[in-house]
Amino acid sequence: MSFPRFHNTLSLKALCAVTVMAVAATGVASAQTDSKSDSTVAAAQSAPLIQTPALNTSSSSAQLFSSSSDEQTTPDTVNEASVTPSVNFANYMQYGGGQRRRYGRPTYRGSNTTADGTPKYTFEVGAGFTQPLGNTWHYLTPSYGISVGGGRNFDRHLGVLLQFDYDHFGFTGRTLSNQSYLYFDDSNPSDTGFDGSTHIWSFSLNPVYTLTNPSNGGVGVYLVGGVGFYHKVANFTVPTEEEECYYFCEIGYVNATYDHYTSNAPGFSGGFGITYKFSRFSNERLFAEARYVFIDNSQRQGYTVENSSYDANGNFTSTYNGNNVYPANSNRTTYLPVKFGIRF
Repeated sequence: MSFPRFHNTLSLKALCAVTVMAVAATGVASAQTDSKSDSTVAAAQSAPLIQTPALNTSSSSAQLFSSSSDEQTTPDTVNEASVTPSVNFANYMQYGGGQRRRYGRPTYRGSNTTADGTPKYTFEVGAGFTQPLGNTWHYLTPSYGISVGGGRNFDRHLGVLLQFDYDHFGFTGRTLSNQSYLYFDDSNPSDTGFDGSTHIWSFSLNPVYTLTNPSNGGVGVYLVGGVGFYHKVANFTVPTEEEECYYFCEIGYVNATYDHYTSNAPGFSGGFGITYKFSRFSNERLFAEARYVFIDNSQRQGYTVENSSYDANGNFTSTYNGNNVYPANSNRTTYLPVKFGIRF
């Protein structure tokens, strides 16, 4: 009967011992937890706050969350990350990011460009027609002309051009008839095949001032003037027999120079032109130009139908005694050359 009593007494003591040990273990664990929490709070309060950029999306800026400790839930320790200025995420969805750049005419500076990006050196070639004016119109007829030149641009408005021109003219029917009479006592040049032409070649220095010079392409306007040396030539021809031999020989006719006159003089010109630029990136321009040309030839005396005649026996008489049968070549010359071409 004593065994059950001993058992109950042992069980009660064991239960009390287990209870005491559990309470002690709980106290130690709580002390460790409080110590760790206090160290965490101290570290969080002493560490500097690092703000990171937040993208401006549809959601609001993210908040910084604290630990589970009660000290971290106070308003003084709650911080919200923000960036000034905010970043617009939609702009970065474009190709290349941000706003797309606009590109204009490149203005690279180099040894071949001026301060405003204009090419320093320019060249041109053109062709067109010539129109005699004033007294020149009485003995010359319209024909063709060509030109080639090169020069220097100082900026997008001012430049200078060294130019060579070759301007061709025909003779009027009256001029050929008068000259045929003086040479052959025959006023009909077709009887002898008499013919001729005049040409003027020149070298001139030409300042050019551009009034409008669109950088994006299009139509421009410029003024041009010039001064230079002009060489005027008159050639009169008649058909001449000539033996030509290839596989066999035969007699043919070619126009040979019958008489020849020259006149050298200073000349002046002035006019305007228009240009067309292909695009904002090109330097080439089409141009159309018209000038007034004045050549200050020195007038000379000579044989004319007014001071010369043939008698009934074919003897030639004149009040002039000399060798100049075509004094008109030394007349002052005025004409209008119109040229079309390309400048680059």
